[in-house]
Amino acid sequence: MHVGHWTSSPADPLPIVREAERLGFESAWTSEAWGSDAVTVAAWIAAHTERIHVGTAVMQIAARTPAATAMTAITLDHLSGGRFRLGLGVSGPQVVEGWHGVPYRDPVGWTREYVEVVRRIFERRGPVEFHGRHVRLPASGGLGIGKPLRSAVPPLRARLPIYLAALGPRNVALAGEIADGWLPILFSPERTAPLRRRLLEALERAGRRPDAFDVAAMVPVVAGDDLDACRDRVRPFVAFYVGGMGSRERNYYASLVAGYGFAEAVARIQELFLSGRRREAGAAVPESLVEEIALLGPVARIRDRLAAWREAGVTTLLAQTDDVGSLRALAEANE
Repeated sequence: MHVGHWTSSPADPLPIVREAERLGFESAWTSEAWGSDAVTVAAWIAAHTERIHVGTAVMQIAARTPAATAMTAITLDHLSGGRFRLGLGVSGPQVVEGWHGVPYRDPVGWTREYVEVVRRIFERRGPVEFHGRHVRLPASGGLGIGKPLRSAVPPLRARLPIYLAALGPRNVALAGEIADGWLPILFSPERTAPLRRRLLEALERAGRRPDAFDVAAMVPVVAGDDLDACRDRVRPFVAFYVGGMGSRERNYYASLVAGYGFAEAVARIQELFLSGRRREAGAAVPESLVEEIALLGPVARIRDRLAAWREAGVTTLLAQTDDVGSLRALAEANE
């Protein structure tokens, strides 16, 4: 399941995560934007559960140096008994530059260097020295006395799994080349074949087996007999990402959905959302789009629809829900 951003409501995600653990869910994932952080919530969950794995979907690259991220992952993996999964993402230029105060340049190259340094720290073969375009260890331009270091704490797992959040073809290919998993959002099983091809091509070039790579799609889940009510629960989520997670000129979620064939609807959602008319923006989200990217309705309907995600190559489904009933319905549908 995907806990999402902690927003103080509900105040504690533990009840639903514990229910997910009881139902046999494999993992629980947290996220961050410009409020709560993903790590604290992940640590809280790990400390109060026994079996379920804990992942970050995602920790923002701009928020932490590669060393800080590696230290956090090593610590959480030890404390959770090897249950941590590290999900990383660049985020968008508005958050990177406006919140973290870091220039947004070359996200693919930045991610590549960042992951390589984190991997080296995990492997702990020796002091880490790296001279890239985006990451430099030791740093240049300071006192000149920086010293390459090796992690003082041996990782519990040298191959701790790293996932990348990616939307565009180049980022998806990068995930296939250097990561252990891909974290897509607003995933339409019917329309993501081009991205799937890019992923498989990257895995082949890297000499990696597709069955050893985890496609962990984030999917809204709303169970119930009233389909219209179920759809309406998802519409504000879609409107927020398509309309508000970026500027009118650059919004990667909007570009993704427009590429699905909803360009006209995307323009309308953005216009309404950015003018402060959020309720109308939600209402402008097409029914067909909601049907494609979410699991909705009675258990039998959800069960039938799950096949589309399996056929699209999804190996882990991250259920985005804060409703225990929907969680239970998904567990029943997956039996």
